[in-house]
Amino acid sequence: MIKVQVIRKDDGEIVSFMMKGHAQFAERGQDIVCAGASAVAFGSINSVFALTGVEPDIEQSEGGFLKCTIPDHLDKESSEKVQLLLEGMIISLQTIERDYQKYIQVTFQK
Repeated sequence: MIKVQVIRKDDGEIVSFMMKGHAQFAERGQDIVCAGASAVAFGSINSVFALTGVEPDIEQSEGGFLKCTIPDHLDKESSEKVQLLLEGMIISLQTIERDYQKYIQVTFQK
């Protein structure tokens, strides 16, 4: 199962998100859940950088691990744009979760 954990500040601002695991929906190369979740996450990270100039801190490792941390102290406009892009990512991941809940889980933590 892919587990996605979104970390928010008390005010709701997204600080980071982490994805780990494999969906095991199908064989490697044919797993649409894994491909969809990966495309959403990496597309969002790339959009943050391309559209805002903000460079998130990225950690990756074997086993399907990805962690994205947003830098502190962004100006208000950049922060709002980053948050909007990440909220869009969450909606997309939750849509995948709704249809494939045995294979992906999205949780939130403060």
